[in-house]
Amino acid sequence: MSLAMDEKPNEPGIVLTPEQLRRRRARSIAIALALGVFAILIWAVTLVKGPGVLVRPL
Repeated sequence: MSLAMDEKPNEPGIVLTPEQLRRRRARSIAIALALGVFAILIWAVTLVKGPGVLVRPL
């Protein structure tokens, strides 16, 4: 028997404890901050290098 896309199985699946949810949120925030810092770093390096980054000898 196959389930339609909008049907849910009778089993509840994985239920996380409040501690696990807190740790997941903290991990997500840490990843988001690291990604933001990386993006700012790339932006800053681009500004420092200036327009000369596209001028290369062939």
